[in-house]
Amino acid sequence: MESRSHGTFPRLSRLWTRGHHDMKLLPQALFLCLALALAWADHHEHHRKGAVRDRCKGIEMDAVTVNEEGIPYFFKEDHLFKGFHGQAELSNKSFAELDDHHHLGHVDAAFRMHYEDDPNHHDRMFFFLDNKVFAYYQHKLEAGYPKAISEVFPGIPDHLDAAVECPKPECVEDSVIFFKKNEIFHFYVKNKTVDERDFRSMPNCTSAFRFMEHYYCFHGHKFSKFDPKTGEVRGKYPKDARKFFMRCSKFDEDNDHEERERCSRVHLDAITSDDAGNIYAFRGHHYIRKDEGNDTLRADTIESAFKELHSEVDAVFSYNSHLYMIKDDQLFVYRVGEPHTHLDGYPKPVQAELGIKGPIDAAFVCQDRHIAHIIKDRHMYDVDMSATPRTATNKRPISILKKVDGAMCGPGGVKVFRGNHYYHFESPKTFVAARALPEQHRISLELFGCDH
Repeated sequence: MESRSHGTFPRLSRLWTRGHHDMKLLPQALFLCLALALAWADHHEHHRKGAVRDRCKGIEMDAVTVNEEGIPYFFKEDHLFKGFHGQAELSNKSFAELDDHHHLGHVDAAFRMHYEDDPNHHDRMFFFLDNKVFAYYQHKLEAGYPKAISEVFPGIPDHLDAAVECPKPECVEDSVIFFKKNEIFHFYVKNKTVDERDFRSMPNCTSAFRFMEHYYCFHGHKFSKFDPKTGEVRGKYPKDARKFFMRCSKFDEDNDHEERERCSRVHLDAITSDDAGNIYAFRGHHYIRKDEGNDTLRADTIESAFKELHSEVDAVFSYNSHLYMIKDDQLFVYRVGEPHTHLDGYPKPVQAELGIKGPIDAAFVCQDRHIAHIIKDRHMYDVDMSATPRTATNKRPISILKKVDGAMCGPGGVKVFRGNHYYHFESPKTFVAARALPEQHRISLELFGCDH
């Protein structure tokens, strides 16, 4: 294409010069101008499409965020990968104004704002290009944007490397963490102040990502999971993003059955997390385990790990390194480990062990507490697990949900599951006192990392 277009220029120049003297030749000159312009545009578009890279060949992403529905967006130069599968598309197909206002060769950083106290900023997607910031809501550019970064985020430098939102209580306040080389800035959304941090154990992030309530720093095609408050990297990192985020078949150990199970839209029967933070979710004859330490998800039959149960769990909670699993009016207890150990003498009647008749709908224990919260027939009861005998007390009505499928408690509060969604509450007390449902979260996406 280049040799042909270069050869056209002398001929076009001669025709254009002669066209000034001979008007009959002018249409030929104009026609050649048009043909050359179209050829150049076609070549340019072909070049851009030809530059699309395979996400599974280990490319370094420029920016990562999620859209309003929680679908991950990975940006590389002027292209965008939507979700964990599929080919790239040009970024300006989804965000045309990025090209209109600023030729889109790259996106420096991106994040989705979490700030429920201000509806004008909550759930907006922010993109950073050089010294400008763009704000989008439902893929439409907000009025008045783009703006200077310093105008919207005072104290934050231009030409950023990465950014990630950090809602409370994961951070002390609703915040945004900005990265530029080895400099880390915590921007507090409410009062627009900046606290510069020193995250010594972290590599320099080329993009950052909050997903399933965890924080990831990408560097090259590797990533490290970090604590947003301290920057501490725990566990064996870095790891290969192609396996965990690109879902490349060469690296992905999940089979089709496992993906169907964890991405199913059938409601969960029960869910809990153990003392190490590993999540166990039960549905029909299967269970899903999400390992906190190594970022893996695996699905298997209940009988393979809990053969005495066989299938279909009503409720489960974790207490003192044991899983308490309720099926009909029977309680099974397993010591957490590899493999899990079924305790002698079980199952026993729920009534005898917990002081309440089975079956029950859901149960959970919050960390550093001895109270098992039992949900049955739109009421919640408390059972002191350290007492002998155990009795169900403190009966309170639940007004916001007619049915609860499951519940679990962790450092961030209580998650209550119903249908395809879960709801987050700061504590058992706020759950019982609530008179309106908080923001919905999709189980398949935000808990199990499915993008479809």
